[in-house]
Amino acid sequence: MNATGKIIEARKLIDAARMDGLSIGFVPTMGALHEGHVALIRRAREENGFVVVSIFVNPTQFGPNEDLSKYPRTFADDLEKCLASGVDLVFHPDADEMYRGGSSTSVSVSGITDPMEGSHRPGHFDGVTLVCNKLFNIVGACRAYFGEKDAQQLRVVTRMVLDLDLPVEMVPCPTVREADGLAMSSRNRYLDREQRGRALSLITALRSVEEGTANGERSASVLLERARQLLDADAVDYLEIVDPSTLARVDVVDGPALVCGAIRLGATRLIDNILVGGKR
Repeated sequence: MNATGKIIEARKLIDAARMDGLSIGFVPTMGALHEGHVALIRRAREENGFVVVSIFVNPTQFGPNEDLSKYPRTFADDLEKCLASGVDLVFHPDADEMYRGGSSTSVSVSGITDPMEGSHRPGHFDGVTLVCNKLFNIVGACRAYFGEKDAQQLRVVTRMVLDLDLPVEMVPCPTVREADGLAMSSRNRYLDREQRGRALSLITALRSVEEGTANGERSASVLLERARQLLDADAVDYLEIVDPSTLARVDVVDGPALVCGAIRLGATRLIDNILVGGKR
């Protein structure tokens, strides 16, 4: 396994693999790797000849009051996980390498960036689309692997790829959960024992909507009211039922819908979602 923090070195290694006829699978991460990331890497390993993982805590997607300085950085452990999972190249630039001389260019996706995460984290998705665009250009991946836990991010980046005709196939991968149902997240490590137990209220609330639709309830307002009563959090940023494609709120659940939520426990913010009502 190779590792480099330099764009020019990463491109040389990836170009050599491409010249050998290998397809390039790419897993972009911010490090603090867990089994959810490992599942993405394994999928990329199964489907490609050369696997690249990026580890970069991207400053442009953090707001002024968010946890950039506190975001977990576990590089040595991340490298071990990548090595064990068969990664060929770890690209780990710093901010000076990725944003040499700053950045005067923006990449924005309108519409689907407005609700949910967009309303609570202004500018967040502009940072996500900018860094993903840069990483796709650096890596030149055939396929890029994203987890469905970050449902809005997945749709925003997919929209950007489509609109800009980027030559990369987006591969969504199922959310990986702990045995009790909590979605795996780098931020889970911040939860104390009491908060860890309360964190389960989010998936419990989401699944209550799933159960309600299975029992024939179609009113989104009724389903959400029942779900909100199950949430045990210091703050609820949002709990929404939305169209899986447009992310617009739905009033009646008469087909596939995403149930999305974000809660805060102390200083830790958790997000999750499930699909109800059938396939996308």
